[in-house]
Amino acid sequence: MSETSIPKTSIKIADLIEETFSAVSSNKTRSGLTMLGIVIGIASVIAMVAIGTGAQSSIEARISSLGANLLTIQPGAPRTFGSTVNAGRGNAQTLTKADASSLSSLSGVKAVSPESTNREQVISSTSNTNTSVIGAVSAYPEVHNMTIAQGLWFTDSQVSGFAKVVVIGPTVQGDLFSGMATSTVIGQSITVNGLPFTIVGITASKGGSGFGNTDNNVYIPLSTAQQFLTGSIYVGSISIEATSQSVMTSVTDEITAALLARHKITDPTKADFNIINQADIASTASSVTGTFTALLAAVAGISLVVGGIGIMNMMLTTVTERTREIGLRKAIGAQRSDITLQFLAEAIVLTVLGGVIGIMLGWGVSWGVTRFFSITTQVSVNSILLAFGVSAGIGILFGYYPAVRASKLNPIEALRYE
Repeated sequence: MSETSIPKTSIKIADLIEETFSAVSSNKTRSGLTMLGIVIGIASVIAMVAIGTGAQSSIEARISSLGANLLTIQPGAPRTFGSTVNAGRGNAQTLTKADASSLSSLSGVKAVSPESTNREQVISSTSNTNTSVIGAVSAYPEVHNMTIAQGLWFTDSQVSGFAKVVVIGPTVQGDLFSGMATSTVIGQSITVNGLPFTIVGITASKGGSGFGNTDNNVYIPLSTAQQFLTGSIYVGSISIEATSQSVMTSVTDEITAALLARHKITDPTKADFNIINQADIASTASSVTGTFTALLAAVAGISLVVGGIGIMNMMLTTVTERTREIGLRKAIGAQRSDITLQFLAEAIVLTVLGGVIGIMLGWGVSWGVTRFFSITTQVSVNSILLAFGVSAGIGILFGYYPAVRASKLNPIEALRYE
């Protein structure tokens, strides 16, 4: 194909690309410093969104790990003005094992687990630790989505027989039996509140969070806890696993009606218990972390605006320096649109290059935060696309004014410019 047969548009595009990269690379230091604001801004946005998204996913996973379709009944009404009892905290004692048993027959209820919690000193032959001792029943692992890593959970007969058996978390195992093989820990004896207990199981690690570290718990039969630790027929809470997420609202209503009837309360506003829906907690936590992530991204986005101003400043300086060049181009036939497109392309190239480098830097920072600070991060494709789109948009937005200004220069005055 001869040179004259090449489309004029192709030649203009090829020339534009060549001129753009020639202009950007002719002053590498200035171009690099100009891109720095975009690089920092994009990297900050990606890293902050990754940290916020990772925190949100981590919190949701921790809440879900507490149990599927979980409802928790706690003694005491929600706090009102002048009340000393709030959602089961304080000295409220209104729930019993009989209450829990009555709820197991309700439709939509899959499993019921009455529980009590005390803080006790736990002692082995070589060490001791202060931790939560939970009185539980055989349904506890199912309700709370718990797995036994070694040994067994206690049975119904052990619960009804006031057996002095115990299941410990992996953190407790490390505190009391450091250096001992897990298999040899089963059958060891520990002392809880002066009473000897035989270890029959060790739970699988689930990790800790603001909602409590299940790895640092000790579990004994509820009847044993009531007999020897609390000395009370009351339980601290009742956990209920619903058959599915869709029936949780109806199950909540059934539980409320059943307990009001058992406690002989006719006015629901005077209920001596309250029900916490795990889905509501997860939704609230997700909303809070989502707002937090958006705030982080907005703060980081300020640096993008600063970077855009830097792009515009550099392009205005470039227009001034290349005034004679612009005049010469216009004198030999360049149109205003050609001049505008040339300078706009230079601004876009700078921001896109800065965006690519910023994406890689943001990804690296996110990885480093996870690797060295053990903070969960999650870089999403959406955040990368958003950051790249924003960087390109900034190039167009802040590069347009200098480009238009260059195109409006009078060729004669431009040629005379010193």
